Amino acid sequence: MNTYKSLSVIALAGLMAACGSKTPDKKTQLEDLRKEQSEISAKIKKIEEELAKTDTTANKKVRYVEIANVATSNFKHYIDIQGKVEAIENVNVSAQAPGTVTNIYVTEGQSVKKGQVLAQLNNAVLLSQIEVIKTNLALANTVYNRQKALWDQKIGTEIQYLQAKSAKEGLERQLSAMNDQIDLTKIKSPINGTVDAVIAKLGDAASPGVPAFRVVNASNLKARATVAESYASNVKQGDEVVVLFPDLNKEINAKVSFVSRSIDPLTRSFTVEAKLPSDAAYRANMVAVMKIVDYSVKDAIAVPVNSVQNVNNETFVLVAEKDKGKDVAKKKAVKVGKIYNSQAEILSGLTEGEKLITVGYQGLNNDEAIKF
Repeated sequence: MNTYKSLSVIALAGLMAACGSKTPDKKTQLEDLRKEQSEISAKIKKIEEELAKTDTTANKKVRYVEIANVATSNFKHYIDIQGKVEAIENVNVSAQAPGTVTNIYVTEGQSVKKGQVLAQLNNAVLLSQIEVIKTNLALANTVYNRQKALWDQKIGTEIQYLQAKSAKEGLERQLSAMNDQIDLTKIKSPINGTVDAVIAKLGDAASPGVPAFRVVNASNLKARATVAESYASNVKQGDEVVVLFPDLNKEINAKVSFVSRSIDPLTRSFTVEAKLPSDAAYRANMVAVMKIVDYSVKDAIAVPVNSVQNVNNETFVLVAEKDKGKDVAKKKAVKVGKIYNSQAEILSGLTEGEKLITVGYQGLNNDEAIKF
């Protein structure tokens, strides 16, 4: 009982002492808690670092990418220039002698042959002169034949025979010359083709050098364009060229058939041409884009130009490789050659069969874990 009383007294004294002590303020409590938080954070960080050393997969993010197998192919670089379709045979036909147009025998769009008469000029005076010459020639032939018969019999003089022969032959030459003049009164087509324009009108005065018709051979066409002087050493006759017709949504393969040997001093350019196969769809002055091959390599490695990165003067691509059984990104330094149509030629640094990362390479680090 005394023991119980003693304990009660001690407990009561302790309680009174506790009630009498002063409680810490809130600022002090907050500072203590912050110190404890800092100590706990430091311990957590230390444990995480220790775990990271023993577990390489801890807290690592995996990036999702797309890949493409590196393969060889024919790589071509083109010079793209806009040109037009021209007729190789596009002729303005004029009269060969002055005269009045009396007849027109063709219409626009009509097909004609080489030598076909397109129009006739007035030739009445020439025809009258020819009739006179024919009459005189008939008499000259009669005289000549009689003089020849006498001379063959040794009758008459040689001078009579020679005069008769000379008169006959002179009239024959005159008749031939007059027939040539008659032929000049006919306006003829110099080529096979189509009458593109009838310029002459009935009653017009035609003369040499003044166009009366335009004849175009639509089956003999070419694509023609001008190329900047800087490409003079790259383009030569026989080069491959792709000719694109935007209006027809069509392209064909051809060869450069002509390269001019002079540079235009005003435009600093030169002319190239490519013959076109016969096609009724082609028309003179139609737009034709010429893509001339100025560089070609067989079994080249080409990659999308966007996949080639240049950071701190280092040119590289990222490929997918296995590292300890896991897929990771690996940086590959490369040397880039020509670039055309979003494709970059890789001269060195990549080999056939490697897995090029084509999507998701932005911000991707070397040795970073990936999935594809």
